Amino acid sequence: MIEMSEQSSSRTLEVDGSAVHYHDIGSGEPLVIQQAFGPLPGTTAWLTYHRILADLAADHRCIVVDYPNFGRSSPREFHEPVHDLYVRNTLAVLDELGLDTVTMLGVSTGGTVALDMAMTAPERVGRLIVGGCSASTGGDPYLLAPAPTEVGRLFDECQSGPADRDRIARLLRGIVFDPDLIGDDLVERMYAWRLREPEHAEAWTRSTIVARSNLQALSTIKVPTLVVHGRFDRMVPLEGALMLLGYLPTADLVVLNNCGHWPPFERPSDFVAAVRAFLAA
Repeated sequence: MIEMSEQSSSRTLEVDGSAVHYHDIGSGEPLVIQQAFGPLPGTTAWLTYHRILADLAADHRCIVVDYPNFGRSSPREFHEPVHDLYVRNTLAVLDELGLDTVTMLGVSTGGTVALDMAMTAPERVGRLIVGGCSASTGGDPYLLAPAPTEVGRLFDECQSGPADRDRIARLLRGIVFDPDLIGDDLVERMYAWRLREPEHAEAWTRSTIVARSNLQALSTIKVPTLVVHGRFDRMVPLEGALMLLGYLPTADLVVLNNCGHWPPFERPSDFVAAVRAFLAA
């Protein structure tokens, strides 16, 4: 595995007057990795994926992107389908790096962004690895699960008021299957970041997420696709992965038991094994 660090791989690009933060690690075929959903601003792409990056960067150039209002990207107010904003930022990073066609990997919000990019800029996406995601901004309808789901409610609770350790802890421990994975030190870092940079949460509160269904457009995605989903995901239930299979003509599904909304964080070895088998094929 290659040597890497969060600091040495850190890069920033200005897009439409706002800073977009990303990491550039490894060499080889480009693998663009999209940030997951969680408390803002402390849910960085590095947090979600750091346990798999050394393995994947051994033979891939991993471009790991933070969204506006999250991580080290700038706070930014928006009034549109939010995943479209994230796609534009990602395309700007790819253009800056001179990358043409890439493999897109993302869980949670990152999966929705990857799907959105494959529909809006299909010439830039060669393969897809997604999971824990809906196809649509605003979510897809479920047959069995309630909406909003548990983690969605916890996020709204966390976001709707001032910074609160207990609310941040409840949200983080709702995201994962095993709450012991979320230590008090991580909660404290998230809490301190929220206090230090309130502009991210404030910009999010002023913004409008315009809902848009992408379900029918999924059939236009013809590239090889792997869906990796946690069995106990309390943000996007497993039926969401089955829904994707019904619309994506080339998708296969891997379900990880005893796993929630962040598979690369919770079961990194098994996530990497599924990804590597897909990439090798």
